[in-house]
Amino acid sequence: MVVIVLTACPAGLRGDLTRWLLEISAGVFVGHISARVRDRLWERVKGQIKNGRAIMVYSARNEQYLAFKVHRADWDPVDCEGLELMKRPPSGHVHGAGSERGGSRYRGWSKASKYRRARKFTARHG
Repeated sequence: MVVIVLTACPAGLRGDLTRWLLEISAGVFVGHISARVRDRLWERVKGQIKNGRAIMVYSARNEQYLAFKVHRADWDPVDCEGLELMKRPPSGHVHGAGSERGGSRYRGWSKASKYRRARKFTARHG
């Protein structure tokens, strides 16, 4: 069993994957294919995804009966005493709109809060 989840990918890649897998939701592909086809599909996904992200989960002969492959995803697979787990990004990590501030959340007082405090101060001492 193979599950591939694509985010922000070209439409042509989604169409290409529907030759071998069933698309059960937008960007979510499921199917039963051989290991050789699975590995070649993964190489195609990595080559065509551009700026998008991809995660593949497939059946494997281990304690969990599954394995992960990740391409440009925020969560990373980590081996933890023989178990493969997904590691979350740091709590301050923001993907998308807040990333122009160096990839972390802006910390400190908001402008509105600063103006409110300034008004209180000038009303008392002004």
